[in-house]
Amino acid sequence: MANRRGDLTVTRNAGAVSGASVDRTPAYASITDRLRRGVESGALPEGTVLLEGPLAAIFGSSRSPVKQALARLEEEGLLSRFDGRGLLVGAASEPKRLKITAEMFDMDAAAVPTPKHFAWQSLYYEFEREVILRSVFGRFRVNELALARHFDVGRTVARDLLIHAQQVGIVTKGEKSHWWIIPLDEARFQDLYDLRLLLEPAALETAVGGIPPAVLSAMAGRLEDGINRAGDADIAELDVLEEELHIGCLSYGRNPEIVEALKRTRCILVSGKHFQVALQRQPFFDSFMEEHLEILQAMSRQDVAGAKHLLRAHLEASSEKAAERLAAFRATHQVSPTSYFV
Repeated sequence: MANRRGDLTVTRNAGAVSGASVDRTPAYASITDRLRRGVESGALPEGTVLLEGPLAAIFGSSRSPVKQALARLEEEGLLSRFDGRGLLVGAASEPKRLKITAEMFDMDAAAVPTPKHFAWQSLYYEFEREVILRSVFGRFRVNELALARHFDVGRTVARDLLIHAQQVGIVTKGEKSHWWIIPLDEARFQDLYDLRLLLEPAALETAVGGIPPAVLSAMAGRLEDGINRAGDADIAELDVLEEELHIGCLSYGRNPEIVEALKRTRCILVSGKHFQVALQRQPFFDSFMEEHLEILQAMSRQDVAGAKHLLRAHLEASSEKAAERLAAFRATHQVSPTSYFV
């Protein structure tokens, strides 16, 4: 997938998104399943050191899904950190640097059910990008049939794309059951950030103390790793790091109505990455990782007042950066024809 400056249309590989070749299993879920069975079966002995690079080579993937899989297993308590690179199987005090092979994961096993995945998920990033970048220029209708033809999938998959986009808050269903892009201008950006400034500190206050220390530690570890690797993190990994604080942590809050209301602001949480990429700014991240880490550290200390103060400062800074990116994008880009927008 390639983007051209000043043009909202995304060039895509038609074969990669055809209905016959849609990957229905997310890489991280499959890798998580294989690693979990390797640990539980004893094929990966306690104390074995697991590194992202070698595992990515075995599974034929990038490092990002491996990183997500290791993080998931760390949260489950099957892996632990130590004073060195990688993660340890179990909680052994002495690391064992064994050669990890494909045979340890029973790669040819056919009896294990594949984690359930849906066709729309493989297509969603591209669709979300096109919707958000176009939303800056006003209200457009999304033609469901044309969307299905664009991705060479059935109407059900196209509808699933639209339903998920509706949940994120970037499209809505209007008159005559037509789908419409929700305009994302400066006023809506500010309104949504104001809502986050009101609600997120309140949600965080009730979440502190309710988040398991192991979960906070795992999140902090991933942020530290991302900071150390600077611009090496990819978009999918940045999504995970962004959502762990603003969605994962706050979901532990005791007031579910606040969490539900915050879902209305999800669109500005995901829009930043698309503006960053479209503007071709390097690196594709800013100081949010350092800011998130400071907030998590305050939460770990049970410093509620400090965590709320840091969160407000982070949101205020994010609001300013978002407004600047929006203005820069609008000044350098224009609407171009896309088959499924009317």
